[in-house]
Amino acid sequence: MNKGNHLIVDIHNQAFDVLVDDKKLLETIVNAANEVGANIINQSRYHFGHNSSPGCTAFVMLDESHVSVHTYADDGKMALDVFTCGATSCERILRSICRQLNIKEEDVVARHVPRF
Repeated sequence: MNKGNHLIVDIHNQAFDVLVDDKKLLETIVNAANEVGANIINQSRYHFGHNSSPGCTAFVMLDESHVSVHTYADDGKMALDVFTCGATSCERILRSICRQLNIKEEDVVARHVPRF
């Protein structure tokens, strides 16, 4: 059995307004972590501006590892990283995020990487 599981996820065809809403995206990944019983240590979000393309990033540090999202609003894309150790399910976190944001299955490309 692995000590950790890592999902590297590319999500396509998302609405611009969702991809620039750092507050909503942070709330979404916090809710997903809470749904699976993960232990949140810290959280942060940032809305890109200045010289960056439109988008944002959000990060939740977990006792079990982390969940992060980075968006490219002009392209309708979201990069999601879910890494969990122990019994916490990264797949359940991904399903929760997709459900909360109404993401269609055909817009998700996920790669699972067993760790350790």
